[in-house]
Amino acid sequence: MEQNPLNEPESPPSAADWQAARTQAEQGNADAQFTLGLSCSTGNGHAQDLPQAAQWYRLAADQNHPLAQFNLGLMFAGGQGVPTDYTAALHWINLAATSGDAGAQFYLGNRCHRASFDHKAENPTDLRIESYRWFSLAAAQGYKDSAAHCNRLTINMTRAEVVEASEQVAKHLAARPIVTTGE
Repeated sequence: MEQNPLNEPESPPSAADWQAARTQAEQGNADAQFTLGLSCSTGNGHAQDLPQAAQWYRLAADQNHPLAQFNLGLMFAGGQGVPTDYTAALHWINLAATSGDAGAQFYLGNRCHRASFDHKAENPTDLRIESYRWFSLAAAQGYKDSAAHCNRLTINMTRAEVVEASEQVAKHLAARPIVTTGE
């Protein structure tokens, strides 16, 4: 990955750093686009600009940048800088989760778990299995509280549901192994 001038959140970026990141972003660098989206969404070093953040996230998300996909999905879910659109939110968050973003996986695990308690849910069993799968994938990356959520979820699952969910996790990991950085 190319180094971005705005990767240091401790201090606001200088005008030169901002321009360098913008130049990289305009040249199609997804990491720089994500960084500018993050900077615009937090207002780091300048006024917060949520519509501009969504535009930068969208450019990076279209290049399969999982963090940009997740952040863009959250913006659609909350109507931040874009109109509220739950379908678009789930689309982007699901792409991020499928690509391996642990935060997106945890988010979907929670969402499916809550939905499994809805009396109007068509198939709560499928929702529990899906929730277990997302929590397990996030836990495999060490994402905060994912393992505990997964363990608590099994209290409301049958043995067959846990087996099915575990098989889905294994298939996902076989297709997309988790890469650790050795830090």
